[in-house]
Amino acid sequence: MEILGIDIGGSGLKGAIVDTIKGELISERHRIPTPQPADPNSIATTFKKIKKHFNWSGTIGCGFPAVVQHGIVRTASNIDRSWIGINIVELFKEKVDNPVFVLNDADAAGIAEMKFGAGLLDGDVVVIITVGTGIGSALFIERKLFPNTEFGQFTMNGKVAEKYAADAIRKNLKLSWKKWAKRFNEYITHLEMLLWPDLIIVGGGVSKKFDKFKKYLTTNTEVIPAKLLNNAGIIGAAIAAEEKFG
Repeated sequence: MEILGIDIGGSGLKGAIVDTIKGELISERHRIPTPQPADPNSIATTFKKIKKHFNWSGTIGCGFPAVVQHGIVRTASNIDRSWIGINIVELFKEKVDNPVFVLNDADAAGIAEMKFGAGLLDGDVVVIITVGTGIGSALFIERKLFPNTEFGQFTMNGKVAEKYAADAIRKNLKLSWKKWAKRFNEYITHLEMLLWPDLIIVGGGVSKKFDKFKKYLTTNTEVIPAKLLNNAGIIGAAIAAEEKFG
């Protein structure tokens, strides 16, 4: 089945047409920078631009950087706070006049990795961590998604974890990979203590640079890079929409 997948992030909105049977993009990705401020009207307008770029008339799946509970946005860590309480599904449907399904962006990436990527390995408890502007998370127990975990929001060293160990922090502070890896290792060690997962999959932008920091990670849990890299959110959003609408 072909579905348009859109991944909304702190720095950009990315879309592509996805073959949900193969878990592959069948079009070039189209990216538009995230508007500032990233308020509901601005994001919805940019969402529509991606739909128009592909001249798309079918179902759209969307990953969004917040807790999305029954279509309602509940958090706003890397987007405008005016999103809280907005029915994002209704907003997007009204804007584009297409069937739309929206879920947390890390959950979308996790769905793709579990079905077509690194999550094909055995493991009863698997955590996917997406590391970029912030830190997102997806938790799978016996291959079933436990949605909206937001493990990037717990406190470490007096800071929200993603404000301490996200890739944006590495860039902003101009940290070496070794210095940043020490922070990230603290983060996943804390996560390990809370969950004792069988596998941790690292996705997001840093997954492409995994070899630069892998040797500094000391968890007992195996840590591996995501296979679908920055396409995971787009693919997973499309798969989730297919599962929703059939």
